[in-house]
Order: sequence, then C-alpha cells, then structure tokens
Amino acid sequence: MTTFFSRYLLMPLLACVFVYLFIHGSVAQAQRPNILIIIPDDLGWSDVGYHGSEIMTPNIDRLARTGVKLEQHYVMPTCTPTRVSLITGKYPSRYGVLAPAYGEVIDLGDATLPSILSKNGYFTALVGKWHMGSPPYTPKKYGFQSTYGYFDGQIEPYTHEYKTGRNSWHRNDQLFEEEGHVTDLLTAEAIRIIEKDRKEPFLLYLAHQVPHSPLNEPEEWTSKYDHLSLDPSRKLFAASVSHMDDGIGQVIEALERTGKRDNTLILVLSDNGAQHSWQHSTHYRGAYADKPHLVLGNNYPLRGWKGEVYEGGIRVPALANWPGKLEPGTVNVPIHMSDWLPTLCGLVGAEKDLKKLKLDGQNIWDIVQGDRDSNHPLYWKIAQSYAVRDGDWKLVVDRKTERQELYNLKEDFREDRDLSEENPEKVKYLSELLEKFKEGDRERAE
Repeated sequence: MTTFFSRYLLMPLLACVFVYLFIHGSVAQAQRPNILIIIPDDLGWSDVGYHGSEIMTPNIDRLARTGVKLEQHYVMPTCTPTRVSLITGKYPSRYGVLAPAYGEVIDLGDATLPSILSKNGYFTALVGKWHMGSPPYTPKKYGFQSTYGYFDGQIEPYTHEYKTGRNSWHRNDQLFEEEGHVTDLLTAEAIRIIEKDRKEPFLLYLAHQVPHSPLNEPEEWTSKYDHLSLDPSRKLFAASVSHMDDGIGQVIEALERTGKRDNTLILVLSDNGAQHSWQHSTHYRGAYADKPHLVLGNNYPLRGWKGEVYEGGIRVPALANWPGKLEPGTVNVPIHMSDWLPTLCGLVGAEKDLKKLKLDGQNIWDIVQGDRDSNHPLYWKIAQSYAVRDGDWKLVVDRKTERQELYNLKEDFREDRDLSEENPEKVKYLSELLEKFKEGDRERAE
C-alpha cells in the first residue's frame, strides 16, 4: 500500500509542487525590478523646475509629475557621508565619517547595497562618482561588478583630473585616460549598461559630477540661458543641470527602447544642498582662478548651504518613479538616505541578509506608496554640528560652543525662530535622544 501510494500518488504530487514552485519562483525572479539610482552632485532645493526654478529640467520634472515627490527627504550635508548612508543603511558617523573622506571609508567586508543585491542575483554597476574610499578601497571591493567613472570627490569635466592634478578616471577600478565631457561619458555608459541583454535584473548607480564645481559647459548648454540675466556662474550652474537632465532623458529613452521601463524603479536623490560659491587659484592647474563661481546653487526658501545641518544643507530634491507601481503624488514624511538600503532589499526579497546588520535606516516602501505616516527620529553629526529631528521638532547643536537651537519645522520650516528658551523640556528630550544616537558612533582613524 505504501509503495503504491508513493509511486502513483505521492511522487506525481511532489513533482507538481516542484514544477509549481519552479515556475512561480522564476516568475518572481523575473519580476524583481531593475533599480536605477541617480545622484546629482550639489543640486539644491530650488535648482529643479518642479520646485519653481528658472533652470530647465524637463526630464526630472516629468519623473516628478508621474512619480512620487519626496518633499522631506534628508541626506547628510556633504557628499561622502551621504553616499555612505545610501550604500550601508547607516549614519556615516558609525564609521567616523563626518565630511568628505579618503582611504578606507567603509570597513572592508561590511555589507553594502550592491554586495547584498549582487548576492541575490542582481547585476550591480557604478557609473560616475565613487568618493567612498581611494585606491585600493575601490567600488569593486564593495559589491559593484562593473565600475566606470572617477574615484575622487570632484574632477575637471574634460581632463577628469582631481583638483591636485592626478587622473581619477577608471573602468573596473583600473585607471585609464578617457576623452569627452563627464556628463556625456556617464550618460553613454549608463545607456550601455541598460542596453546589455542580460537575464538578471540590475542595480545601476548613476552618480553625476554636476552641478558640483568646477563647471565647464559647452555653448550648446550655456546658450539656453542667454535670455536670462543670470550671474555668469549661475548660468554655468544652470547649463550643467540642463545638460545632466538631457542625459537623464536619454537614459529613460534607453529603458523604454529596451522594454525595461515598466520594471524599473527610478530614484533621483541629490546628495546634499547646493553650494553658495566656489573659487580657487591653484586647483585644477589654476584653470579656474579667474572663472566666475560666485553664485552657484539655490536652496531657497530653506536656510543654509552645503556643509550645514540647517534644512538647506540636508533637505534636497528627491523623487521615486515606477510606472504602474507608484501612483503620482507627494509624500511629506521625513525620510533619510539611510532608509533606502533596507527599503530596496525588502523590495527584492533580500530581508534575510539584513538580520545581523545594525542599520539606522528603516524600510519606507509603504511610506513611499502613501500607505502610512511615520515618526522616524533622524540624526546628523558633522565636524561642526549635531542635529536631531523627532516629529516636527529639530535640535541643532554647535559642537564647539555647545549652543543649542530648537525649531518647530511644521510652523517654521525656514528655521527663523529659535524656540529653545521657551521649550526647555523639548530641548532636554531631544538632547537625551541625541546622546543615545551618539552611542553608536566611533572616531575615524586618520
């Protein structure tokens, strides 16, 4: 009887179950989204058209109009710390990173977004700026399978040299010489990655150089602003953003042309607020000593600039777009760059890889979908300041003078009115919360 059951009933039943799981597992595998993360460099709050800027960004605006605008998306106030948050899911102070950094920035062997997704069957590619370590601490050591762009924090757009004059351009972590404007080169490489016919889904991290200084744009792009009375440096800034926006449009066209658009989640997330001005007499072999750089980005109506923990330095243009999966809308909930690692890992079914990680970020996918609100306390530590936000309240602490400033961002998003004297209990609560956050930090060995 047992033999009859096994041979004629149990085995066919198990075979059917196996086929069912194989087919449905394959379908699930195929339906996992491609992920395209686009990071402009130093793009301020009012440097995009959909925030009322004079800068023409039709492709970014279209993504915002047809996607989800994240109007309280927070980052760190400079580039390396923000990027560390993105790919580790942690506040950068957990690595002692408080400012642009070189050497070993992220501990070798630590899990990162590309390493986790690679482990889970994704093709992972970095195109553009790295700035999370200098050789030998290069992108392929942290989970990227394909790399192209530059290692350093800023480069000259045509020579691709770092400010000290050294070459920074590489492919697959190997330095080489390349010709062309950085924006065009990065756009072409991103399109190449997209057009490649591969079975596995991809993570494409497209980290642009612009509108970070130094700026050098061809007349094709500067002429678009001849009709406006802009400061010459603001005109260069605007031209660089429109040049980048055109590249983003080309990348979207490549997704559509290859039939991948409907299964691609696109994130556009600036790395920090805009820089006010820049000038240097010797960097880049002195090529920019006499170039206009007195007026660059625009964070209005937010207070502050890149490098500061006021809203203008840490609250940036951000959006998510996925046709058919995300309804157009606006999310006014505080979220942080560190939230994307657990969110994206959850989205592709890689939660198991997060169990032993001490993350600061949270899975915010239901927030992005508009399904819930959140009270997600946030924390910043930089060389000059601390800040912590809980609900509508934000505490800013000067690390040198220990001066404390308290703001209610719901009533005063411009941070004009310091309410610390009127609300000592709120200051006390946020100070205690700040101390708890600080417990997970470490000093960076230089």
